[in-house]
Amino acid sequence: MTLQTIKTSIRKFAEDEEGLTIVEYAVAGGLITVAVATAFTLLGGAVDTKIRALCQAVNNNVAC
Repeated sequence: MTLQTIKTSIRKFAEDEEGLTIVEYAVAGGLITVAVATAFTLLGGAVDTKIRALCQAVNNNVAC
């Protein structure tokens, strides 16, 4: 590779705007993933509390 070829490749890479679009999609996907994980974590705690309360109510009302 000559210096001119390297310079041309770097210039094309710097002027290429498609890479920026991919980065934007990656950042947006990451943010969505974090939001979904947070929602599942918060929702999971609430669901776990409800299920434990239901199990306790059922176990206390079982005729032995």
